Amino acid sequence: MIYKITIFLDIRCSRIAYGGKLKPQDVLVLFKLLIFGGRFVPYSEFAKEIFLSTSELHSSIKRSEKNGLFSADTNRVIISALKEFVFHGAKYVFPVEIGMVTRGIPTSFAAEPLKSELSQSDIEIPVWPDAEGTHRGISFSPIYKTVPDAAKKDEKLYRLLALFDALRSGRARERAVAKELMEREIELYAKD
Repeated sequence: MIYKITIFLDIRCSRIAYGGKLKPQDVLVLFKLLIFGGRFVPYSEFAKEIFLSTSELHSSIKRSEKNGLFSADTNRVIISALKEFVFHGAKYVFPVEIGMVTRGIPTSFAAEPLKSELSQSDIEIPVWPDAEGTHRGISFSPIYKTVPDAAKKDEKLYRLLALFDALRSGRARERAVAKELMEREIELYAKD
């Protein structure tokens, strides 16, 4: 029985990573769908909240559905698939690009909820480059170009995206704590 489960998981991960051609904005869309909790939101309103066009949003949802991450029937993210992808595959599919010191918005271990859990001293913090940012740190590529603007509008989305960044870039301890916190955040929205 364990053998069959292992094969199923391997097939799903390989379909997502290679055959399904997920795009970085799909993670942003999935997190926002998770926060909506199955509530229907018109595409035009949804797209504005995350700074995508309605056609980009529609395509993203279709890709997520094709890859088994979203159910159009229930209008909900498939939690088990999302966790599997975020915890085990995303850092390989969407690696982080680190740059020079810049002004921006804290992410990863420098943002809540991870910031409260870990003590960091004398380390340049990771930031998403943003002209209106209030912190200086090492440039850290957001999963998609509209992430800083979308995160400024939605604290819940910001928390998920910051944890996601820690999962795809952090050291072992940061990733372990981020995984635990991400589990809590996902379960919180899955109950709504």
